[in-house]
Amino acid sequence: MSLEELYRYLNWRMGPSDERARERFEGIEGFFESLDWLPRNGRVLDLCAGTGIAGVALAKATGAKLLTVLDARRDDLGLAREWLKIAGISPELRTVQGDAREVANLVGEHDVALLWGYTMPHFDPFDAVRLFANVVLVLSEDGVFMIEDMDRVYWILYRAGYRRFLIEGRRENCTIASMHEGYDFERGTFRRGYYLLPGLKKISDVNFHYWDIATQLAIGSIFFKEYGLIRREEHGNPKVGDVLYFKKPRKELGLETLR
Repeated sequence: MSLEELYRYLNWRMGPSDERARERFEGIEGFFESLDWLPRNGRVLDLCAGTGIAGVALAKATGAKLLTVLDARRDDLGLAREWLKIAGISPELRTVQGDAREVANLVGEHDVALLWGYTMPHFDPFDAVRLFANVVLVLSEDGVFMIEDMDRVYWILYRAGYRRFLIEGRRENCTIASMHEGYDFERGTFRRGYYLLPGLKKISDVNFHYWDIATQLAIGSIFFKEYGLIRREEHGNPKVGDVLYFKKPRKELGLETLR
């Protein structure tokens, strides 16, 4: 069972034909336009890009000359060109089907890398170290890495409480629910099974690591010389979550980690 099968049922608001996704696009673009320290006229890499909604928004906000969108799911990547048409821009577009944890083997040098859309739970701590090590190797000397996320230790495990059964979404003819199905102590991941109701048809198994913000910043501080956090309350953009940023990659540590 694959994430691609699961995402056919869950709506992440990233399709170009979705009006609410277009509103989200405008919000993301506005956020990037507010950051005057982002590299201009550069090369943008959108990791776990889906349809490329965030990468295109960044490319438009910074006048990027190259946009590379990378995702494990081929179908979504084909929609990136539609976002470019909506944005009214025409950078060179490269689509790459692959694993973000191996990005250094898949793409060349870029100036800004993104991991947008609350994707970090798909990476356990070991995956995250590999991800950061790969990202620093593909960034230019003054490159920037940005992650949109939330503090799940606080918001899910503390405020809401972990739920063994959870309704994840509804479609016209079905409801999508997830159930707790185990915990991996060595990888630090919760295993959730996803089912269609009625009928309890299983559509996917997914392993999640519930990240806090501080741990991500700590890992990033090893691989980058500068790091920081822009809280949602600080930037005030309802279409964007908390944003972690990392500047000036330590390439030697990336090489050493992957050796």
